[in-house]
Amino acid sequence: MKSIGFIGLGTMGKPMAANLLHKGFEVIVYNRTAGKADELVRLGAKAAASPSDAAREADVIVMMLSKDEVVLEAAFGEHGIVHGLRPGLTVIDCSTVSPETSRRLYHEFASHLVDFLDAPVTGSKPAAESGTLVFMVGGEEETLEQQRDVFQAMGSKIVYMGPSGAGSYTKLAHNTMVGIHALALMEGLSIAAKAGLAADQFLEVVKAGSASSKQAELKGPKILSRDFSNQFSVQWMLKDLLLAGRAAQQFQLPAPMLHSATDIFLMAQAKGLGEQDLSAVIQCYEDWMKLQVGEAPPPRREEEVQAAERRRNARLQLDIQLHMSVYQWEQEGSFSGQLLEGKLVDLSESGMRIVSGSPLAKDMFIVIHFPRESGLPPVTARIIRIDQEGEQFRYGCMLSGLSPHVRLQIEEYIRIKSE
Repeated sequence: MKSIGFIGLGTMGKPMAANLLHKGFEVIVYNRTAGKADELVRLGAKAAASPSDAAREADVIVMMLSKDEVVLEAAFGEHGIVHGLRPGLTVIDCSTVSPETSRRLYHEFASHLVDFLDAPVTGSKPAAESGTLVFMVGGEEETLEQQRDVFQAMGSKIVYMGPSGAGSYTKLAHNTMVGIHALALMEGLSIAAKAGLAADQFLEVVKAGSASSKQAELKGPKILSRDFSNQFSVQWMLKDLLLAGRAAQQFQLPAPMLHSATDIFLMAQAKGLGEQDLSAVIQCYEDWMKLQVGEAPPPRREEEVQAAERRRNARLQLDIQLHMSVYQWEQEGSFSGQLLEGKLVDLSESGMRIVSGSPLAKDMFIVIHFPRESGLPPVTARIIRIDQEGEQFRYGCMLSGLSPHVRLQIEEYIRIKSE
């Protein structure tokens, strides 16, 4: 039976290594925090003092680590795997890292006559414990076949995706969908909560209908029971979304849902939810709607509804100089643009009025540049109304395509200016 060196005994790695032990493999374990190996040692594993020591004793090395920097340190650091290599060894990285890191590992290990597979997983902690993970594998298909028994000890499905880096690209594309699906569930639950619907009944409809997803099955019950114990954390979901964003940028691929999801996970991280399960992001929605999912919204009297409507329509009177970028289509593949001066005279959560001496057209989109001291990024607005007063034009503009993060920045700007 093969001996397996297992490096990284966190939420996923520890149960994966345990399953290798249960299937009869000899397992040598290493973790930076040594105490995490104690339970596995009691089950029969052998503890290694370093990644290089594990490599010297093993036929196969499996890594399950947090991020690129940690993987590269385990591979090439002072006590890294590279110092314990011998020809014929196979290294399998189940971490979620950039495809560039996976390809670097492949080429570096190949120079030592060592095979490498990038083989990230999906299934989170429950699947790691039950041995039902799904592996998405990049590298040489022959190497995968040689190590299929190792994968089968930890998972129920192994999918060969292509050459080195293909496994990592697959995982980033997959986790883009995971993040978006999780937020879709939370937004649906939030709308249902504000409507006064029973959360458990709404979730029952979701799981039985076209909106059903793994996230609804796995995270819906956690949200309803307020169980945010970690299966896959906010911080690691955010890390994966940021990596996916880098890939999309390299491909020059617009990915608006990915970017919106990243913004919301950034907010959750800033809120201090990083080490909790990604289902904890529902707390951001609960802050915005001032209601906990599963609670009945308080009854609202007619005068409260009218007061809320007045607050939404309230406009903050301002006198702020700004600039507007206006772009026009010239010919195929070509735009021309100009920068115009204007003055922001009032602002609300949904729109603004701008005064300028430059004539613009209704339904034109403009990019508004706030004063640098505001800290606000440029925002896009559509002109929906034009009133001329002498040589000045007063433009009513509707804000367009704002991410939740930028909208919160604008709301904070309104609050500060109104004090």
